[in-house]
Amino acid sequence: MADEHAHGGQSPQGTPNFIPGVKHVIAVSSGKGGVGKSTVAANLACALALAGVKVGLLDADLYGPNIPMMMGSTKGPEQQDGKILPVENYGVKLISMAFLVPEDTPLVWRGPMVHQYLQAFFRDVLWGELDYLLIDLPPGTGDVQLSLSQMVPLAGAITVTTPQEVALYDVRKGMAMFQKVNVPLLGIIENMSYFVCGHCGERTEIFSHGGGERAAEKVGVPFLGRIPIDPAIRDGGDSGHPIVVADPASPQAAAFREIAKKVMDALSGTEKGGPSIDSLLKKIKQPFTGN
Repeated sequence: MADEHAHGGQSPQGTPNFIPGVKHVIAVSSGKGGVGKSTVAANLACALALAGVKVGLLDADLYGPNIPMMMGSTKGPEQQDGKILPVENYGVKLISMAFLVPEDTPLVWRGPMVHQYLQAFFRDVLWGELDYLLIDLPPGTGDVQLSLSQMVPLAGAITVTTPQEVALYDVRKGMAMFQKVNVPLLGIIENMSYFVCGHCGERTEIFSHGGGERAAEKVGVPFLGRIPIDPAIRDGGDSGHPIVVADPASPQAAAFREIAKKVMDALSGTEKGGPSIDSLLKKIKQPFTGN
């Protein structure tokens, strides 16, 4: 496995190697809630899976897990030899606290409990061989982020924001946190970047314009792309059919695919024998129905 010391095949000194079969562990973060981080994580995971690589998605937002609903996965995981088999849909392996607790049950946990359950998601889940494991983090810079940086060697972190200044202020704090724990910053995604009227085609920047790109330039990290605010993306999350698989030919899906390509290129996925995301996605003609 190429470059495994840096990206997950071998843990850095002092870090337990819970997931030796995973090449790249990627944190998907946000400085504040409400910016669509989980929507981005779900669609990005599906875009990677459609490219023919092996993908997992860990819902680490223990207090507000939404990934199972967004990925159309209602059936809980099974067990094998005392380990947990992740649920799979749209070619993505999934695990979430939502599978393990009743829907209306709140989790009132302090830091040690959060650490314990997050550790179990790595140690006790049979992830198998994966090219990418995306981790959907809770917003902010709390216990989960700190525990994650201590448990597994992260290939990098992606930050999701919206264009307005109040969101960008929190982005800078979140990225500074990753820098302090020596996690590479893969870049910034600007979600809800603009709205295109379905009747007249006029483009409106509802939450200002260009903030994500300016923040990326200021911090010195790549700007990965813009995702529009669109009812189809919201519908996909509510119905469990992410736009990338429900309507792969749409401009909205294309935006996620382009970001997936940049992430793969940043981690040198194509150079290590992985398929070209462009060549594979061009072959997709029909929506992926999943399980």
